[in-house]
Amino acid sequence: MELLYSLILIFIGLAGGIAVGSGFVAFITVLDIVPRLVQMTKAHRFIRGCEYSIVLGVLFFTWIDFRGWEMGFPDWATIPLGLTMGIFVGLLAAALTEVINVLPILAKRLRMQEHLLYLLMAMALGKVAGSIYQWMVFRVW
Repeated sequence: MELLYSLILIFIGLAGGIAVGSGFVAFITVLDIVPRLVQMTKAHRFIRGCEYSIVLGVLFFTWIDFRGWEMGFPDWATIPLGLTMGIFVGLLAAALTEVINVLPILAKRLRMQEHLLYLLMAMALGKVAGSIYQWMVFRVW
């Protein structure tokens, strides 16, 4: 029975990894992340280095995750770190939204073209409220 349980967990873990990995590769491929990054930085001769750094970064941090490695920061240091991470995730989400034209389509379907500012504010404030709720409820004290 325990062997069956372990096999099911292995299957679920592999399936989740394949799903996340496929999404990551699709994100990089469809949005042409590496070519745009190289074009913006004018580093055409380093394109292979950019590709390898992405792959090695993913492998390294996956290895860290498997090893259970933790970084200990004092409480006061987590505030600016969390703030910068939140800004990064928010800007990434905003850039993705802009690239795939979600907001104009959503505003048109909801017939809210003249209220687009309110729609944007509701989305941003909802993200902030959800993040604060998650931080307050699920934070390990």
